[in-house]
Amino acid sequence: MNLKETDLPGIGKQFVVQARSGDKLSIVIHNDGRRELSHFDEDDPDNSVSMVTLNDDEARYVSAIISGAAYKPTAMENIEVALGDLIIEWYKLDSNYKAIGKTIGELKIRQRSGATIIAVIEKNHKKHINPGPDLMLTSEATVVVLGERLHQQQIRQILLSGK
Repeated sequence: MNLKETDLPGIGKQFVVQARSGDKLSIVIHNDGRRELSHFDEDDPDNSVSMVTLNDDEARYVSAIISGAAYKPTAMENIEVALGDLIIEWYKLDSNYKAIGKTIGELKIRQRSGATIIAVIEKNHKKHINPGPDLMLTSEATVVVLGERLHQQQIRQILLSGK
């Protein structure tokens, strides 16, 4: 995730969030408490495709929902307890990932990062559970990885750089 913060003199402050998924979200917090949330077209990052305006109370309520204060999925609680320091991350291989077209073995992911790819889900929804080293990573595939936080940082760099 990428975050950019900009002061808007006389208006408030703008936060632009670029999610790993490629989605871009702009949040403008006005001095009067209003929040404007804009979602942008992935193919045209300057084109807002939707906008929602919330008052201060509504924004705080939505924030609590998103943060998990109102509801935490049972499955996530079980995973956190069962896995301890291990984290499962999902990496969607967008066009900027240089690992596209390379095999898991070629990238030496487990040896170099300590993380384990537990599944790869291709764009057409074909699933590879516990894939072997010969599986080639394809564009738009989602790579599901198990590892500690440091392992996740290392595998992300391997997937992004392709080396």
